[in-house]
Amino acid sequence: MKTIRELILSNKTWSAEMQERKKDYFAQQTSGQSPEIMWIGGSDSRVSPQNITQTRPGELFIHRNLANLVYETDDNLMADVQHAIEDFEIAHIVLCGHYGCSGLQTAMTGGGSGHVHSWLAAAREVFAQHRAELEGIEDQSERLNRMAELNVREQLVRLSKTDTVRAAFARGQDLTLHGFIYDLRNGRLAELLEIGRSGELSEIGIPPMTSDPDAVGEARAA
Repeated sequence: MKTIRELILSNKTWSAEMQERKKDYFAQQTSGQSPEIMWIGGSDSRVSPQNITQTRPGELFIHRNLANLVYETDDNLMADVQHAIEDFEIAHIVLCGHYGCSGLQTAMTGGGSGHVHSWLAAAREVFAQHRAELEGIEDQSERLNRMAELNVREQLVRLSKTDTVRAAFARGQDLTLHGFIYDLRNGRLAELLEIGRSGELSEIGIPPMTSDPDAVGEARAA
């Protein structure tokens, strides 16, 4: 684990390296941003959107929160969504969950307190809505992973119903919402569903759960 001092030293090394590679690198960074994709993901420190997608600074407009939840009353999230849609005219919004999400585990077991408990209300709603299916899965890891998939679906639907997204669809803006899942076991992303500007949800497919991470990645990438 790096200390705060080591973070500063690492930053200096990185800054010098980037300037050595390209002298005008930081001058270009100050000219503004024009991302084409917004990424809404979880806060898990193991899931770095730029790293897992090999994107450069300026290509992703990123918002992260515990368990990648959507609340239209969350001004933090909705301000980012509005900024992305209205100012950057983002063409794609990705909402990405990940297998083994501890926030969802907390929601499923009714744990958490204070701000965490309050925040996870939307996740508890997902669990309640799909309780019969989830409790029918005996393996706890597979149950949690299925919950992660269902949560992506429900949060993407919630996002599609927010005022900013509905307004973009109504005026014919080129905007598509995508539901992704990330597998920590093999580093692979897969798209589960999408919602186009017609507002119609397309289920790309959620195959049966498997304990083999390679099989999961291959099935969802198919």
